[in-house]
Amino acid sequence: MSEPSADNAVLSIRGLERSYVTGAGTLTVLRGADLDIMPGEIVGLIGPSGSGKSSLLHAAGLLEHPNAGRISILGRDCTDLPDRDRSRVRLATIGFVYQFHHLLPEFSALDNVALPMMIAGATRASAQARAAELLGELGLAERTHHQPAQMSGGEQQRVAVARALANSPRLLLADEPTGNLDPHTSSAVFENLYALARRTGVAALVATHNLDLARHMDRVFALKDGHLEQQPKG
Repeated sequence: MSEPSADNAVLSIRGLERSYVTGAGTLTVLRGADLDIMPGEIVGLIGPSGSGKSSLLHAAGLLEHPNAGRISILGRDCTDLPDRDRSRVRLATIGFVYQFHHLLPEFSALDNVALPMMIAGATRASAQARAAELLGELGLAERTHHQPAQMSGGEQQRVAVARALANSPRLLLADEPTGNLDPHTSSAVFENLYALARRTGVAALVATHNLDLARHMDRVFALKDGHLEQQPKG
């Protein structure tokens, strides 16, 4: 793979800084992080709890404002956009997967996946058709009309993966997407996420504490003292 360039990156981060005020004083977790992620590239983000992985993902996903630095998505500087425009960028461009699935308990798997598409303006019929297609690709064809409480943890997380990719985002941000699952289920869900990300060509940033999963990604970065350090392959 050629050396990443900010000119054609899906996500470009420069000089990202993030601090929090706590009872014990100011906690700084990001101290000038830089990162470019290219179309179709799956990048891993590793580091211990509290190292700033979630902070970086929240900033990259325009959910939090960094203390300093710039965030560009598809070449557009989104750092200082007003909240309404940030929401539009998220809806049109970014998919999120979290450690906990955050599915709506009263809705079926099909409707949980269809809802983001309907919010974006799709008809109910077209949204449900694509939702059924995504769920089928993730091995959940028999679960489309089940509510979250009727599914296993791994099945619920696969529904969350389908929901994240429903609007055909250009950028997928996953924050410990298998961290709440047992090792066997974790591997299965990661394989599903990885295969679907590869097929759709989305650029993905996946935070994980699982080094075995991280080795499957195109590049892996470790957060150390607030900076991103690329790790050797293998």
